[in-house]
Amino acid sequence: MIKLNGHSLTLAQVRRVLYDYELVEASAESLERVKASRHAVEKIVAENKVVYGINTGFGKLSDVLIEQKDVEKLQLNLIRSHACGVGQPFPESVSRAMLLLRANALLKGYSGVRREVIDCLLAFVNHRIHPVIPEQGSLGASGDLAPLSHLALALVGEGEVFYKGQIVPALSALRAENIQPLTLTAKEGLALINGTQAMTAMGTVAYLEAEQLASQAELIAAVTMEGLRGITDAFTEEVHIARGYPEQVAVAARMRGYLADSQLTTRQGQLRVQDAYSLRCIPQVHGASWQALGYVKEKLEIEMNAATDNPLIFDEGDKVVSGGNFHGQPIALAMDFLKIAVAELANIAERRIERMVNPQLSGLPAFLSPQPGLQSGAMILQYCAASLVSENKTLAHPASVDSIPSSANQEDHVSMGTIGARHAHQIVQNCRRVLSIELICALQSAEYQGVEKMASKTKQFHAQARKITAPLTEDRIFSKDIEAVAEFLKQTSVQMITDPSFFQEVS
Repeated sequence: MIKLNGHSLTLAQVRRVLYDYELVEASAESLERVKASRHAVEKIVAENKVVYGINTGFGKLSDVLIEQKDVEKLQLNLIRSHACGVGQPFPESVSRAMLLLRANALLKGYSGVRREVIDCLLAFVNHRIHPVIPEQGSLGASGDLAPLSHLALALVGEGEVFYKGQIVPALSALRAENIQPLTLTAKEGLALINGTQAMTAMGTVAYLEAEQLASQAELIAAVTMEGLRGITDAFTEEVHIARGYPEQVAVAARMRGYLADSQLTTRQGQLRVQDAYSLRCIPQVHGASWQALGYVKEKLEIEMNAATDNPLIFDEGDKVVSGGNFHGQPIALAMDFLKIAVAELANIAERRIERMVNPQLSGLPAFLSPQPGLQSGAMILQYCAASLVSENKTLAHPASVDSIPSSANQEDHVSMGTIGARHAHQIVQNCRRVLSIELICALQSAEYQGVEKMASKTKQFHAQARKITAPLTEDRIFSKDIEAVAEFLKQTSVQMITDPSFFQEVS
């Protein structure tokens, strides 16, 4: 059970909630803060004070006063009118993350919602009811208004949800789990949708997948090193300490570990004096991507524990401030950085693929084909990788440099952070397929060189991967291999792959 308090949620905990379905609950002290904050809102309503979002319109309509009898209707109107998302739904894991992150933000006690709102969010998480949320339509600066409105719709029993493997009306799922639909009161609709939880949730899922991919990229590159009889001197510890980047030093150390007892790798001057950059500079390039991942992780963990709605309530309601914490710029920039970092892992992997399939560079049969000419072998595998990395270059264009004014120019600068997060997630999927292609080629290359001479760890990986994709003995529909290997990588961490007990279990 994970206790939420609005301050200390980590990516490791989010991973457990998303993929292990660990249950969550609110801490007692955070619920006391929520209670005090709600009391402040009720006092404002009772005293008929004019406060944005409680008894006024929204955005450019903030100067329109709302009568006390219409305060609750105002909140439901807000949710319905703002539910303008379009396109395919976010992945179910992202919807689940949005519920978790919104509950955690409200538990900080600055938002003025009742405990019932948080209880409803957590009930959705614990009963695995995930709102169907269209992924397009957010500017990422008045909060993720459209996506979070679709989330809020499900809480009040409207809209649709993912439930037990199907898309069903929200009210049906609520009845099945004996959960009462939420009735929104003063400020609660606004508190639910004024936040950055769509971009942060999408960014969190993209980051968690990217972190796993970055580890796998090193192990796959180690197999490629053996297939191309690469020079391990480039991974010498002193070289990387001399530059000083800890991430680069760590990548070099892991490469040395994977290849420690290999009889296929070579030393300087044994076959050639130097390798191409795509082999020699693995620590420098992959290490730089790890640096970016560290930056992204830091920003996500701050945002996961941030109050991002508006207005915020302080000093038991004596101070209610309209600010701009809903602006997604910090996450927008982080997502753009994540896109570039992951795209580069794919870029350098594609160059290693080219070296394996090009006989002038590899010394191996052309396109790794058993019968070059009659059979094309891995020729079009490289084409596919080249297409994916080219697409990544388009997706990696920074979303955060764009801004379109909205709400009659009241909201005149926006972050486009949700677009950045979505594109980051797509780049991660593309990168995984490029790495799958590299692995298919690397396995074949290593077999031409002699599997018995592979390092202990890479040989173990080779044996496991060969359960997913067969050797290139004749031409076949390689699309199926790429997707099968990609799914294997998505479901299997490097720690699992290199754990001898895991290897014995799956053998």
